[in-house]
Amino acid sequence: MIYLGELHSPFLMDIKIYTNVGCGYCAKAKELCKRADLPYTEVRVGRDISTVEFREQFPQRQSYPQIVIDGEQIGGLVDAVKYFVDNKLITRESK
Repeated sequence: MIYLGELHSPFLMDIKIYTNVGCGYCAKAKELCKRADLPYTEVRVGRDISTVEFREQFPQRQSYPQIVIDGEQIGGLVDAVKYFVDNKLITRESK
């Protein structure tokens, strides 16, 4: 599943969100990208890659989601929020 975002988005980032079925944090990670108006690619473990491939790619991280931005492993949802705030992709203020 790919969320294309707005075509006028100034951010050209390659964002991959590795998810699992029924993962609430995965849904929140996808919502984070949508709110920041950033396109992403969802890679579902068990559908797009196997569990073995996931474990090989993320040997130190076994939880979901795992977020990769421009080839850099960011981590889970909390790590992604911190990355987005630090890079001014979102603000801490709530709407």
